[in-house]
Amino acid sequence: MTTPTTPTTPLDRLPQGQRRLLRPAPAAPGPPMLATPSARREFGEGWLFERKLDGIRVLASRRRGELRLLSRSGRTLNATYPEIVEALTAQDVADFTVDGELVALRNGRTDFALLQQRMGLTAPAEVRATAVRVTYYLFDLLLLDGNDTTRLPLRARKALLREAFVFRPPVRFTPHRNRYDPALLDDACARGWEGLIAKRADAPYAHRRSGDWLKLKCSAGQEFVICGFTEPAGRRVGFGALLLGYHQDGRLRYAGKRGTGYDAATLTSLRRRLDVLEQAQPPLPAGQVRERSVHWVRPELVAQVAFTEWTTAGLLRHPRYLGLRDDKPAHEVVREETAGRAR
Repeated sequence: MTTPTTPTTPLDRLPQGQRRLLRPAPAAPGPPMLATPSARREFGEGWLFERKLDGIRVLASRRRGELRLLSRSGRTLNATYPEIVEALTAQDVADFTVDGELVALRNGRTDFALLQQRMGLTAPAEVRATAVRVTYYLFDLLLLDGNDTTRLPLRARKALLREAFVFRPPVRFTPHRNRYDPALLDDACARGWEGLIAKRADAPYAHRRSGDWLKLKCSAGQEFVICGFTEPAGRRVGFGALLLGYHQDGRLRYAGKRGTGYDAATLTSLRRRLDVLEQAQPPLPAGQVRERSVHWVRPELVAQVAFTEWTTAGLLRHPRYLGLRDDKPAHEVVREETAGRAR
């Protein structure tokens, strides 16, 4: 008589040494792990390289039958992206927390400006009517079947992720390369990608910014706080330019202004939001801004901005507005410092 075998799970098939790293799952997921900007271009063994996606960071957690999509700041996004909720709810695995990037694609490239049209929609009718389709790229596994997997090496976590989930649109697995070649980043930039993320293959998942994950960017860009705006001139509507800043040593510092590149819809809708935040007191220190007739606002809105470089005066050169971000609090916006080219 054949003895029935007990079905195994992906966790059961881990090597014994890795199984000892598992811990009971926490009651709630912590903040996501963040990458450090880096100019490093030489890597030995033990690194993985993923495409840098231009979207919003989302943790998805399914506990006790309830699935929640969480922004980087902890805000629930279920109403905005119901198709992602539906796709993850349909997965056979009932207890998990995954990390990934939610994007909108245009001609195979992630397009943050396109995603901007979808962000913030919560009314079911508006969500159904939108033509903007989103994709959720999963790249890490933090919890599985009641077990905290963050102490496992990254390579093991990605293997568990691939095995535990069925990947079909709008949910995709984020592939990686195991070796770095300078042509890898050159090819990413030629394809119009944001760049690459280099990750230590043996590193655990840390709920903070870490040097175990490095951003290798094709061009400069980061978030800035909107501190004020100028009046439009001539036939222009909305506003003239946005005044941008970032936090340094507990105070806001001026980063420059951006006055071109907005369409009429953005000028109008953003002016309405800025008017609600207007205040008399400048959020920036005196003497940093030389613009006249500035409307100051409470520094609460965060804009994603691309630019070519920082000037020696500490201002942005050729900034380009990409859209508002609602997944990062304004008080967390600092100037991103790029780590050197150490091996």
